[in-house]
Amino acid sequence: MRVEEALLRIRRLRRPDAAPDPELAAALVHLDDAPVTTLATAGRLLADVPAEKLATPDVPLRPLRVAVTGTFTPGTVEPLLRLALLRIGIAPQLHVSGFDQLLLDLSDPRSALAGFRPDVTLCLLHDGWFLPAEWDPGDLAGLRDTLADRADVLAAAVAGHSARSDGALLLHTVPLSPVEHRSLVSFRGRAELGRIWRELNGRLLELGERDGAYTLDLETVLVDHDGPVRDERLYRYASMAWTPGVERRYAHEAATFCRAVLGRAAKVLALDLDNTLWAGVLGDDGLAGIALGTDYPGNCHRDVQRRALALRRQGVLLTVCSKNDPDVVAEAFDQHPDLLLRADDFVAQAVNWGRKDENLRQLAGTLNLGLESVVFADDSPFECELVRRELPTVRVVELAGDPAGFSRRLLDEGHFTVLATGATDRERTALYRARAGRQRFAAAFASAEDYLHELKLRVVVRPVDELSLPRLAQLGLRTNQFTMTDRAHTEAQTRQRAVDPGHLVLTVEVADRFGDEGLVGGVWLDRGDPDRWVVENFVLSCRVFARGIEQAVLHRVAELARDAGATGLEALFRPTARNKPGGAVWPAAGFTVAAEADGATRYALPLHPPPRLLPAWIALEEKGDVRA
Repeated sequence: MRVEEALLRIRRLRRPDAAPDPELAAALVHLDDAPVTTLATAGRLLADVPAEKLATPDVPLRPLRVAVTGTFTPGTVEPLLRLALLRIGIAPQLHVSGFDQLLLDLSDPRSALAGFRPDVTLCLLHDGWFLPAEWDPGDLAGLRDTLADRADVLAAAVAGHSARSDGALLLHTVPLSPVEHRSLVSFRGRAELGRIWRELNGRLLELGERDGAYTLDLETVLVDHDGPVRDERLYRYASMAWTPGVERRYAHEAATFCRAVLGRAAKVLALDLDNTLWAGVLGDDGLAGIALGTDYPGNCHRDVQRRALALRRQGVLLTVCSKNDPDVVAEAFDQHPDLLLRADDFVAQAVNWGRKDENLRQLAGTLNLGLESVVFADDSPFECELVRRELPTVRVVELAGDPAGFSRRLLDEGHFTVLATGATDRERTALYRARAGRQRFAAAFASAEDYLHELKLRVVVRPVDELSLPRLAQLGLRTNQFTMTDRAHTEAQTRQRAVDPGHLVLTVEVADRFGDEGLVGGVWLDRGDPDRWVVENFVLSCRVFARGIEQAVLHRVAELARDAGATGLEALFRPTARNKPGGAVWPAAGFTVAAEADGATRYALPLHPPPRLLPAWIALEEKGDVRA
């Protein structure tokens, strides 16, 4: 789509009688090569376009309240951020504070930002806020103390904001202006200033490890930025600390962070083989003819494998989607000495001569994941365009041209960025392989119940703790099918409920004869009314569907409620485009509809007589104390 066409479509949508254009949001990606001024214009125009005119029936835009505050004038951050969010399926409501309002916004519970109640707060920082106006180049020890004091002030404001807010807060490291650096005339003085400044940025990175706070390493992001961080004239004239190019880079990174907050990171990387994982065509060149190793271009493709392997070790599921002979591919993975990836690194392979869009559908179905969770990387422009057209929710990475840039292209968009990773993420490939073993095991039984009895399922339901809380919050945000709401609890909200006597947060762990599945689910309970506990949300990983685990969990929740004196259990369900499997649990467990309002259904289950929900094939184990 040309820039002129995009702007015309946006202007058309601003008319009150304009028909929806549901394909426009996804098409905004084609504006990436446009000048920053054009992108900012598009972002300003989109401020007047209702989100419903951009949404698609299958994948509606996710709403998000985003606040921007800082120590300088943000320039074009707002329109660039709006554009960056819409192109990845997020409909933002933006609040942008005025010049140097950061401390007031974070510290005052009555500030306009606090009243906005953001889901995400972006804090923009610049070196002039930390440095004294008249710092003494001869007293670098005093400068170190001053910077530490400023960092303490910022830390206190962040802590206060996090204590009052359920949302996530994003800080960033701060580049030091060359003007400040060159104010010192000695090399050793400049080196000492560099050490002091890195101590400050190290402190900012540490602040990102606190509850609800995160830090973007902006210094690293800008290493290869083409141009200065700030325009001295704009800085002196309008207190704009960033050039438009830097604002564009920041908007991209901030949008990626927002996507991670919503739990919409991709989960699957579907890789082509020929001229993608290796140089050459395996069927034509033979095993000895494909190029890998230490020389160009083979070393470029080997590096793609290195990046894919790193993603797998952090929880991304790797699959193959290639037009090839499966026997020849199997031989390559088994015998080629320079391959870093082996067959066991992939959870599934679609190696055949069929259409790649159909193969991607099959792979997603095999993994029980939505197509919006898939990133497809291929060197063929034809295949990439086919997938874009037929599967618009799949994220396509075209690896055409010079292979030296393939690794960067694979990672640049941040498709796989999450807020945190844990042990379960590192073991995800093995977990999905065990799932395939269960499916083969099930085929040997005449009935599903016989299979489930022999599976020897064990379910543990216990209160969330410090180790499991980040993983549970991430699971809640990333779960689309077995969930009860369109707005999952954030990590900060989960942490608050975990210590609130009026709430209870439980984790669900599952194991069977094939191994330990780890943490696969959780329940958020409101027990403010001692007579009637309410399930605010209940999530389960798709890995453990159709085994009766949800019934076992509800059996345990009912036991806890009864033991605490409750007479009834209620549950809230708000339907989305994909959570039908979650909603089905309530009538199946004997809950009845108690009320319907504002698009949500409230279910109820009496606890007298005690409901018997535990399947005979599940052993329900209890670990950890539940607070009364």
